[in-house]
Formats: sequence, structure tokens, C-alpha cells
Amino acid sequence: MTQQIILRNLQKPREINLEEDIEWLGNSFGLSCGRDTGRVTSQILKSVLHKVACDGSTSTEKISNDLDMGVQRVNYHLRTLIDSGIIYREKRMIFVRQGSVKAAVEEIRKDANRILDSLSVIAEGIDKGLGLKNR
Repeated sequence: MTQQIILRNLQKPREINLEEDIEWLGNSFGLSCGRDTGRVTSQILKSVLHKVACDGSTSTEKISNDLDMGVQRVNYHLRTLIDSGIIYREKRMIFVRQGSVKAAVEEIRKDANRILDSLSVIAEGIDKGLGLKNR
């Protein structure tokens, strides 16, 4: 499984506001940038979180109906959320990883640490191969 972890250090919202906090979370993971000028990924994230909080899971069709978007467009943006590690899909149903946003963030932290550990091992080999010294 390929996973892309993007972390952006953005200023937290000053006031507690659920919708703004969800948007900030998505932006901090780099989900609403680049070609997503309509912030569709953020809208889908909000929809997923609200539906999972109420029903335990959701589906592409429910999100599509909720946001009045085509299923293909929703699926495209869901892949971004799945690749980030926040949500996962099991058959036709969509869930928040580990059942909560906090637990999902902690799992992403573990993922990032595993990736960095692997990079560090290879980097050390590169340094030795090139004769570079670590201060």
C-alpha cells in the first residue's frame, strides 16, 4: 500500500468551531491544495466524519447524494483521503481509521515514524557508501 503523508504547519483556528477544525485538519494534511480549488476533498471529509459519527460508516453513494456530486468525483477525492490514512474502505463502506479522528492521527504518526526509520537506515548506508560523516 502506498501512503502519502503530507504535514503542513498551519496556525490552529483561534476559536473552537467544529467545521473550521475539520477544515484545518484536512489542510494540515495537505488535502485541500493544488488542483482542488473547490475544496471538494474538505467537503467530502466533513461529510464522511459527520456520517460516520452518526451511523458508524458511510458509502460513496451517500456522500454523493449528500453533496450533490457525481459518484466518480467523490471516489476520486476519497482516494486522496484513503491514501492519507485518515479513512479506509471495506467493500462498499467507508470508515474512519481506528474509529476516531484522534486514533487515526495517532496511527498516521506511527506510519510517519516507520517511514522515517526506514529512510534513516538507507540514509546511513548512503553516508557510509559515500564516506560522508555525521556531526
